[in-house]
Amino acid sequence: MKYLKILYVQVLIGIVLGILVGYLVPSFSGAAKIIADMYINLIRMVIAPVIFACLVLGMSGAGEMKKVGRIGGKAILYFEIITTFALIIGLVVTHFIQPGTGIPKAHLPAAAAGMQKMDTASTSMDWGHFISNLVPANIVDAFAKGDILQILLFGILFSIGLSKMGSGRQSVIHFFEKLNQVLFNILHLVVKVSPIGAFGGMAYTIGQFGFGSLVALGKLLCTFYLTGLLFIFVALNLIAYCYKFSLWKLLGYIKEEILIVLGTSSSEVVLPNLMEKLQKAGLDKGVVGLVIPAGYSFNLDGTSIYLSMSVIFLAQVFHVPLTLGHELGIIAVLLISSKGAAGVTGSGFLVLTSTLAALKIIPIEGLALLIGVDRFMSEGRAIVNVIGNSVATVVIAKSEKAIEEPLFKHVVEHRPLPAGYEPVAVKQSTDPPVI
Repeated sequence: MKYLKILYVQVLIGIVLGILVGYLVPSFSGAAKIIADMYINLIRMVIAPVIFACLVLGMSGAGEMKKVGRIGGKAILYFEIITTFALIIGLVVTHFIQPGTGIPKAHLPAAAAGMQKMDTASTSMDWGHFISNLVPANIVDAFAKGDILQILLFGILFSIGLSKMGSGRQSVIHFFEKLNQVLFNILHLVVKVSPIGAFGGMAYTIGQFGFGSLVALGKLLCTFYLTGLLFIFVALNLIAYCYKFSLWKLLGYIKEEILIVLGTSSSEVVLPNLMEKLQKAGLDKGVVGLVIPAGYSFNLDGTSIYLSMSVIFLAQVFHVPLTLGHELGIIAVLLISSKGAAGVTGSGFLVLTSTLAALKIIPIEGLALLIGVDRFMSEGRAIVNVIGNSVATVVIAKSEKAIEEPLFKHVVEHRPLPAGYEPVAVKQSTDPPVI
């Protein structure tokens, strides 16, 4: 019975019960959607101020602006390289397996209504507006809408302005530290009801779309998850090996967060917990506070894989020949469009809609084929995003020598601490965690 008190065990139970209820009582999907939406809204209620406060504290904790610029530059360069690789691996695997061959063009059940909704939403997404919208006209409105890209930009400008205050900035930093503690305390309460959110999400997905859509597009679904596993255990594992840490041990350390993401299909849910865990593992709070919020918009590896695979899949369905120039163009467009996925309602699916509209080489109506399995793919997108950002933070911390290696190996890899070694984090353990 003691295992039932462990959060990730409760989340697993919620997932299994959600699948059973969704399958046996599909009419419950309406109520399940309300449960899932309420849980996600609880997270989104505070996620924008959390990201802003974490970014400000991260930049102030990193010290002088020169150091902040160096860490930020390394992070952006890493993000672009890894995101490009994720797009390419999605293209290559989809070309090799050909999941779009033999797929009928007829819409799946419930696709028509969903496609109409996406068509309506996509008409409001144009690239000129996307670029100009990076700068908020009203920061209060940006927080109200949860526009992460705008909040990140304002957070950077706010931090630069704060650095100009000299010793007077300490009172402002102290305020943000206390504010962050309050927000994290709220999120810790919300995370405790993750099993209920996982139950609602799974019950809605199975009840609404059923297993029929999985059978019809099973090849695409399997290809997507295979590609995600290849990216994690080949690409990210190789990066971890080069930087001398165990990916397997890191995944074990954040397994609770991974399971919560699996149940809720949202990486937003575990963002604060992930930051706390990485800091407790010996990573510098300035690096964590910079890399994780930035990665939330700029290092969406799972979303990048999904976008590139979906474009090639639809090209195969409609027998659209793609030249090397077309595929290079697809990569270029997706490198830009994927950056807005975290701040756009509908996330990856809506960004995919706008991408196809921009490319003008694949019938946008084909997106109806993806609606039935998009929810099943969203879990994979979110999980790869979370793992990718965790690895990125460790890599940047190691490259900056901003990590307590003995503490990291002790907490993550379960190695004993050296004799006489007292971690800095342990000295500070009497204080509330501050990210």
